Amino acid sequence: MTDGCAVRLEGVTKRFSGHTAVDHLDLEIPRGSIYGLLGPNGSGKTTTIRMIMGILLPDEGRVTLLGSDPAQTRRQKVGYLPEERGVYKKMRVLELLVFLAEIRGVPRKVGRGRAGDWLDRLELDGWADRRLEDLSKGMQQKVQFISTVLHEPELLVLDEPFSGLDPINQEVLEAIVLEFRRSGMTVLFSTHLMDQAERLCERVCLISRARRVLDGELKEIKQRERTGVVAVSFEGPADWLAGPEVMRQEAGPGAVHLVLHEGADPKGILRRGVASGAAIHRFEVVEPRLHEIFLRHAGAGTTRVPPTVSR
Repeated sequence: MTDGCAVRLEGVTKRFSGHTAVDHLDLEIPRGSIYGLLGPNGSGKTTTIRMIMGILLPDEGRVTLLGSDPAQTRRQKVGYLPEERGVYKKMRVLELLVFLAEIRGVPRKVGRGRAGDWLDRLELDGWADRRLEDLSKGMQQKVQFISTVLHEPELLVLDEPFSGLDPINQEVLEAIVLEFRRSGMTVLFSTHLMDQAERLCERVCLISRARRVLDGELKEIKQRERTGVVAVSFEGPADWLAGPEVMRQEAGPGAVHLVLHEGADPKGILRRGVASGAAIHRFEVVEPRLHEIFLRHAGAGTTRVPPTVSR
């Protein structure tokens, strides 16, 4: 069965003791894309992923993976890195990786070769014969990531995959995720790190209070979510910045940000600037950052607003 979606959710709902964790969620994740599932803590992201993976069954609705029944595709075609990390700490690193590859249908010899290549790439080759309990937490996370991709899945599901990793290893795994996408793999990952999602994702879905509140291509969302903020860089007189369109002025990086009243047209400001004789180097409507969009749609009324990471 041919389907342009790697993951399709139709009216999926999950309740726990009267609490609705996911409420009639519709979701379509195109094949070959990096798709971010975003939301504050408790919004339903992990519950959604667990239903995709069959760990939980929806009370209502339907889940389709790679165009067929999920039960037939999960083991060999899907790689899953859960939010709760876990490894067999008494096993040796290479032994564990070969074992996990085998149960996903990879022959032992092939699995051993792939594991060796990945251990070398992630600078763990010197630890292949050590027990997992001898490794640091970050090293264990890298081993678990390797175990998730050894069988070369078509769909990779990552739940908060970069939490606990230092910035260098975060960059390494980000580069690998982008590499996977270029090879045609579909990557779904949930995160509360908006800057990271902005760097990686082509499409995002924002869940708040168990419901989908935003979904689509990131570029289109940013264009749609543009508000009245204009960045201005200039030399000369500054009195033209004040006017009926401008609610307030803020200092931005290398520019003055003019926050406009709703519905105001910035063209009048530009005309005043030109008439004033100022040398205007930059005058543009600012595209909102994903973090700002997140707060706009999910910040109000939440008990905990996720932090952003700047680099």
